[in-house]
Amino acid sequence: MLVLAIDTSSAAVTAAVLDVSSDEVLIRAQRVTLNSRGHGEYLAPAVAECLAEVGAAPGDLAAIVAGTGPGPFTGLRVGLVTAAVMADVLGIATYGVCSLDAIAGSYAGSLLVATDARRKEIYWARYLGGARIEGPVVSRPADVVTGSGAMAGAGARLYADTLGLPLIDQDFPSAAALVQRAADRIRTAAPTEPLTPLYLRRPDAIEPGRPKAVTQ
Repeated sequence: MLVLAIDTSSAAVTAAVLDVSSDEVLIRAQRVTLNSRGHGEYLAPAVAECLAEVGAAPGDLAAIVAGTGPGPFTGLRVGLVTAAVMADVLGIATYGVCSLDAIAGSYAGSLLVATDARRKEIYWARYLGGARIEGPVVSRPADVVTGSGAMAGAGARLYADTLGLPLIDQDFPSAAALVQRAADRIRTAAPTEPLTPLYLRRPDAIEPGRPKAVTQ
């Protein structure tokens, strides 16, 4: 069955169409654009291009898998809203996957995954044998107790000197890993899930307060 994968939790705007069978997850078409402020511009065309490449229409999709972050508010929201709206219109299920889980993939050892949270901070989580054992959390790199093992993610690369672990070359969530994490739910046609974003902190914009009373 054909599945659409979307992730906009980082500077990588990712869309892919994958074929999920009883024992495999295969990428049929994929687009990844590195642009930290281009999620709204690049995602929809990427989805359309992937569908066209495999000769499929939106109605041929069986499900949509979306990375739920953590990630910056605006970019992350683009992917989750796109996935939710498409699924609602098509009447298909959505499944959310923590984007850090997709970076970790099935790495066998101890792994710290960190992405760039801006403001000189990182979003991070710790994994053992591909299973998340801590996080996700937002912290300053110097405040993270790294322990042993390796590290991955764009935040790990950016703050490699501070974190100090061997770096694995996997900066952004993989579409294949996203769908692999949701594969059991897809195969069993599990009920659709709300796509709850992992913002971990409040957006920069705040609601204005009530205007002050004018005294005479």
